[in-house]
Amino acid sequence: MSKRILVVDDEIALTRMVKMNLESAGDFVVRTVNRGSEAISAAREFKPNMIFLDVMMPDMSGDEVALELREDPLLAEIPMVFMTAIVTKSETGSTGANIGGNEFLAKPARTADLLAVIEKMTG
Repeated sequence: MSKRILVVDDEIALTRMVKMNLESAGDFVVRTVNRGSEAISAAREFKPNMIFLDVMMPDMSGDEVALELREDPLLAEIPMVFMTAIVTKSETGSTGANIGGNEFLAKPARTADLLAVIEKMTG
């Protein structure tokens, strides 16, 4: 059964690359949205197994999106991993880091790193 992954990032090229790389690498169905404000409705409709969420977006920050997701009983249990250029790979390692109780992955993330985090978060 395919794992459904939602990628939320305002960088269109990045979301296209992540979608292409994950769908080529394994049994994944990837949906992308490029506005934080679209993430909640996309999550409700798509019912992802996991969400990659950019921290800094112009319309709605990743923290704000995460808070709304956590307040919705239907979405609260979906694993989320923040992707950010604010932290470096040397600070997070290849499988991410936990900062303030949230999983983080440094951008740009290699496909192997994305796959490792998906396995870690979804089993």
